[in-house]
Amino acid sequence: MAENTIKKIATRESYGNTLVEIGKENPNLVVLDADLAAATKTGVFRKAFPDRHIDCGIAECNMTGIAAGLSLTGKIPFVSSFAMFAAGRAFEQVRNSIGYPHLNVKIGATHAGITVGEDGASHQCNEDIALMRTIPGMVVMCPSDDVEAKAAVRAAVEYEGPVYIRFGRAAVPVINDKPEYQFEIGKGSIVREGTDVTIVATGICVDSALGAAQLLEQDGIHAEVINICTIKPLDEELIIRSAKKTKKVVTAEEHSVIGGLGSAVCDALCKSCPTPVYKIGMQDVFGESGSAAALVEKYKLDAKGVYEQVKEFLE
Repeated sequence: MAENTIKKIATRESYGNTLVEIGKENPNLVVLDADLAAATKTGVFRKAFPDRHIDCGIAECNMTGIAAGLSLTGKIPFVSSFAMFAAGRAFEQVRNSIGYPHLNVKIGATHAGITVGEDGASHQCNEDIALMRTIPGMVVMCPSDDVEAKAAVRAAVEYEGPVYIRFGRAAVPVINDKPEYQFEIGKGSIVREGTDVTIVATGICVDSALGAAQLLEQDGIHAEVINICTIKPLDEELIIRSAKKTKKVVTAEEHSVIGGLGSAVCDALCKSCPTPVYKIGMQDVFGESGSAAALVEKYKLDAKGVYEQVKEFLE
């Protein structure tokens, strides 16, 4: 398929649109934002349900506390802000006011990773998955495209307990628009069968991993690609089964290689199936200002970059 014919949608758009759909079905859904409704795309929910949207201003910590209180009245609150603020600035409140009492609050964190682009390192949160994974009982999800983002939001509403969902700013290819696609919290899926190496990817790197697998195929290397949307709880059984088959694992994520998907996969494998692992991601560095496409290429998170790193690992 030619590049210009590939359908691309930003997962933050999917987030806002799905909130509106669910809002029509469930009167208990409420959405809170921190003066960023236009960017997080919760503005579409505000337009549809102005009495169920609360703009808390630039006060993410207070917003988190308000959401905790609303959940205790039977509401299903979605806290919305950039990942840097939702996971970073409000970490203490998320931990103590939502995680500790295990409340039914959902966190919609947009503008995660280096694809925030020109806003630069201060806004490119590459630590949020690591932070949220450490909170006991917190479900952590990072959808790969529009289809998966919509499914993740719906699953979060149905799940009783705290959920963190990571969304991106940039438009990304739709890759899960298939009749056989199914979504379940805690379950990954094999999106390409292979025998020589397993590439476990999340978020935008699922598409990159599929592109890398096509390039590897030309070199006679058959890569198995696993799409992991739910990083916690992780589908350990699926990953271990694939690792036993291929004997080598690569992880790929638009996040620090410390504490994210790669660390979760290593935790699972070292416990049950010791396997050589190479982690692709942000290598203990901050991002920088630039276009999303240029940054993804520079930090080798595109298909070519993943391909080159897998080849080097295998050699």
